Amino acid sequence: MSDFSSFRNRLLKNARHWAKWARRQNISCYRLYDRDVPEFPVIVDWYEGRVHLQEVETGWVESDEDHALWLDGIRLACSEVLEIPLAAVSLKTRRRQRGEQQYEKTGEQGEDFVVHEDGLGFYVNLDAYLDTGLFLDHRNTRKRVRGEAAGKRFLNLFSYTGAFSVYAAAGGARETVTVDMSNTYLDWAGRNFGLNGMDIRQHARIREDVFVYLREALERREKFDLIVCDPPSFSNSKKMQGILDVQRDHAWLIESCLALLSPGGVLYFSNNLRTFKMDESLQPQCKDISAQSVPEDFRNKKIHQCFRFETA
Repeated sequence: MSDFSSFRNRLLKNARHWAKWARRQNISCYRLYDRDVPEFPVIVDWYEGRVHLQEVETGWVESDEDHALWLDGIRLACSEVLEIPLAAVSLKTRRRQRGEQQYEKTGEQGEDFVVHEDGLGFYVNLDAYLDTGLFLDHRNTRKRVRGEAAGKRFLNLFSYTGAFSVYAAAGGARETVTVDMSNTYLDWAGRNFGLNGMDIRQHARIREDVFVYLREALERREKFDLIVCDPPSFSNSKKMQGILDVQRDHAWLIESCLALLSPGGVLYFSNNLRTFKMDESLQPQCKDISAQSVPEDFRNKKIHQCFRFETA
């Protein structure tokens, strides 16, 4: 049986540090542990009294029985160190995801519950999907959007559950447009708007392939003042007309978004492909703000890259 003392000690130290930090930041969901001790390759995220525990696949060879015992020990350690019931620790194995897999159901029903961030509420589910409904690493970018949204027309592409749109609405955006291919996530976005008392009539939700939406919006000569485009690294969804490869396709996505911006408009473009390189032709037009957009609790990992474009 493994000795979990080094994991327990690090988790306790981290929990004390990040809890104080989170109170100052007015947030209740944050990363506690990310493979800090090599012998314990797991990620521990805190969601307002519950834990999202992810095992990171390492290729280690061990029997199913030993592996199950090890995972049980990790879950128990999280429960005891963080002083929460064992049932409040949701466990997933994090394998390299391709295409729509990151959004697929896990087979577990799970339970939707509300968490809070910077005075706003969001529904999350730690069990039903591989992701929870709220990407914690983009809270700084969401705050930027909120601060810049007053009076703006806002477009959210690859929107997931609409958190950027909720932040834009909270910042006083006169209108938001939220685009995703999943009815499940667009419905989730609608519930997030409702949770925060926002008039859904001002906040359109559109089920569409982003590539199709952009082509049609350009044909309609639509204009937006603020855009967030946060595509997955790769997608081969059957709902799409083609295959998305963010390294190959980002230049077209960015150029299309820039063409939709009003004078003085701003585009935030982000992705989590570790090897991503911005197209040379676009580099003079953007500012890499990743050092500011990645929050402190993710600072030791290259969790995403984020770029800010502004039209003249």
